[in-house]
Amino acid sequence: MSAQSLYQSKRTTAEQAIRLVRNGDAIIVPTGVGEPPTLLTALSEHRRDFLGVRVLQILAVRKFGYFDAETAHHVQHAALFFGGASRPGGQAGWADFIPNYFSEIPGMIRHGQIPTDVVFAMASPMDEQGYFSLSLGTDYTMAAVSKARAVVLEINPNVPYAHGNCLVHVSQLAALVESDAPLTEVGLPEIGPVQQAIGRYVADLIDDGSTLQIGYGGIPDAVVLQLSSKKNLGIHSEMIGDGILSLVECGAVDCSKKNYLHGKIIGTFALGSNKLYRFLDRNPMLEMHPSDFTNDPYLAGQNNNLIAINATLQIDLLGQCGSESLGPVPYSGTGGQSDFVRAANRSEGGKAFIVLPATCKDDTISRISAVLPAGTHVSTSKNDVNYVVTEFGVAQLRGKSAKQRAREMIAIAHPDFRAELTLAAKKIGLG
Repeated sequence: MSAQSLYQSKRTTAEQAIRLVRNGDAIIVPTGVGEPPTLLTALSEHRRDFLGVRVLQILAVRKFGYFDAETAHHVQHAALFFGGASRPGGQAGWADFIPNYFSEIPGMIRHGQIPTDVVFAMASPMDEQGYFSLSLGTDYTMAAVSKARAVVLEINPNVPYAHGNCLVHVSQLAALVESDAPLTEVGLPEIGPVQQAIGRYVADLIDDGSTLQIGYGGIPDAVVLQLSSKKNLGIHSEMIGDGILSLVECGAVDCSKKNYLHGKIIGTFALGSNKLYRFLDRNPMLEMHPSDFTNDPYLAGQNNNLIAINATLQIDLLGQCGSESLGPVPYSGTGGQSDFVRAANRSEGGKAFIVLPATCKDDTISRISAVLPAGTHVSTSKNDVNYVVTEFGVAQLRGKSAKQRAREMIAIAHPDFRAELTLAAKKIGLG
């Protein structure tokens, strides 16, 4: 049967497609904009028809109807990383959470540690050979496609067709639905003077010819905005965003000095504007791959001069990063932070930056503390942290003793808290 004939035989409505889900199933959904809104809306509208179904996803973007405490026993969200849509449910306890490293999720799926019954994902239109591209969320979804009982794609002409290990053949599908809704756009975060100051410190430590991994958030984007004068930069990142696009457009990124995957921009999901999504479409310079390729510390670390830039919520005097919770209360997730910190540490000439404002709540709370609050989820360990940057300077921790680390960290804290931190350091033997 031809690819077009297969396509027509599997074409159906969202209401019919969701009937492939059985009670107790685990549905895998891609990161962010790769989530299929037509399918998830239909699932939400009919959620009371199911029992014990879980939707597993990193970084949900839209708050669909199934994000509902009263019907969580019908369809429950199980976050691999909390975002704005899923965070309230996680903090209230009716949404579940699966701890993970982003690089290891595909393997956990293949090994059966993360159950996988159905895949719901958004994809590009089919090419002449019968392949769809999961360009917006390749991540762990490709592994799920290989394991699931039923794969259902939402085909949208606005989804770019990207190259790389992100292609699914029509013969692998149980069903497909069509939509032409505009893709969700995610703008750049607001960047203020604090973020700009941190960005300047980091940018000054990035050499021409480096390869960048850029995390999500205002401070990483503030770094990007100050790299336009750099030359011959490369990209090996989990997220492809508008900041990276801006560096390509100004000529700072050309991947000409990359020693690993020379000439290629590498990513696993895209989050940004329609302009960015158009940039992904059939771009020979760009490839999207699963996260066990992009985020694997050994593979990513083969890039010489790998620069990893990631944000944290809080950090202690030894350098332990609490990047995903406020005490025991969940806020986000580990994501790829630990993956890329370790990758940069492996890289010849690599540098890993953890960035954060020195304070929060109008300078009333120091984000640098002697010890992390009880119950804090430690995302990146003291053994892995390299550079820590606030608006007050740079602390380089690798190779430093505990007491040296404490002094370095106190020096980049807000001046109003340095005396308090010095006294606290003495009480815990770090003075």
